Amino acid sequence: MWSEKYRPKSLQETIGNEEAKESLVKWLAKWIKGTKPLLLVGPPGIGKTTLALLGAKHFGYDLISLNASDIRNKQRIQEVLNPALGNAGLLGKIMIFIDEVDGIHGRSDFGGVGALVDILKEPTVPIVLAANSDNSDKMKDIKKASTTIRMKPIPPRLLRFYLEAVLRKEGASLKIGTMIKLVLDSRGDIRSILNSAQVLVSGFEPQTDKSFETTDIESAVNSFFKAKSLEEAMAILYSLRIDPQEKINAFYSSIITSTLSKEDMKEMLDVVSEADMLYGKIMREQQWRLLRYLDSILVKLYREGIPVRYSQYNLPWPIITRLRWDGKAIKELETNLAKKMHVSRSSFATFYLPYLLACVKRNTLELDLNEIENEIIQKELANIK
Repeated sequence: MWSEKYRPKSLQETIGNEEAKESLVKWLAKWIKGTKPLLLVGPPGIGKTTLALLGAKHFGYDLISLNASDIRNKQRIQEVLNPALGNAGLLGKIMIFIDEVDGIHGRSDFGGVGALVDILKEPTVPIVLAANSDNSDKMKDIKKASTTIRMKPIPPRLLRFYLEAVLRKEGASLKIGTMIKLVLDSRGDIRSILNSAQVLVSGFEPQTDKSFETTDIESAVNSFFKAKSLEEAMAILYSLRIDPQEKINAFYSSIITSTLSKEDMKEMLDVVSEADMLYGKIMREQQWRLLRYLDSILVKLYREGIPVRYSQYNLPWPIITRLRWDGKAIKELETNLAKKMHVSRSSFATFYLPYLLACVKRNTLELDLNEIENEIIQKELANIK
């Protein structure tokens, strides 16, 4: 991706936030034991992580980079940070960077903020923190123990110059109106503008002048599988701005209800599984920066001409039809038989019904049922393979 390809290699190559960059350089140049840590605050995609990485590189520090999920509670902080802080001399010249520190939250974070603040109050190595916002209550003590540097979105004019420079290096071009729209839509997020520009340059042109972001799941999924190229499929996928879990579910239900070969079904479900595992890790460990990789996994679902169409259900249509037509009668049957066996309806459906059907099929059990109940049983038996 262009956002990685053109990531600055030195402090001189960064754009925007010159005051923040100057403050970081002065802080590192004068750093002595006990100097207050730095807290970089600003919206995503404006270069907080890059600034910390390049600052460490410029002054010869070995960077230990952590995420809020790495220091969720007191025990975890002691396991991760104390060895580094207590053996700084043995480990060499180190600097600690903690990204998305405002992401510490929840019961599992008990004691995490307090333990972190204790370290920030008596730092033995340079510590830089990054946060998207510092307005929450949990950030109050962190702010008191650090020096805050606020970073702003990259100005539109500077973003346009930078985008034009990247396009020249790639031997590509975009219409002036498209570039202006990209600049405005990015809201100062340099990573966003580069990724969007790369998608457009790849050959996909939106059909209207509206933003190519959408929340229409059905049209996006169908367009994804009808795409004429991987680049077009990627553009459509990136345009679908909905809850990540909802996006995964939409592809899963569409795949599982489509007519596919066993090989295609297996390969596509493996991709969905990989995406679901990544999102599970993000939610479990609050590593939100990993969310940027979700679409790069899901795009592997694309195969030109494959017969997958959107479905909001995760069951094949024959089963859905049976549930619609027979659902009420099945519930009545379960209720009646559950009473006769003195168990709950859910227990009967889960534990008793499968064995009951097997016995009836083998003619080892006869039931005194009415006509409707008998018809339901026969239908169930017909579906036992």
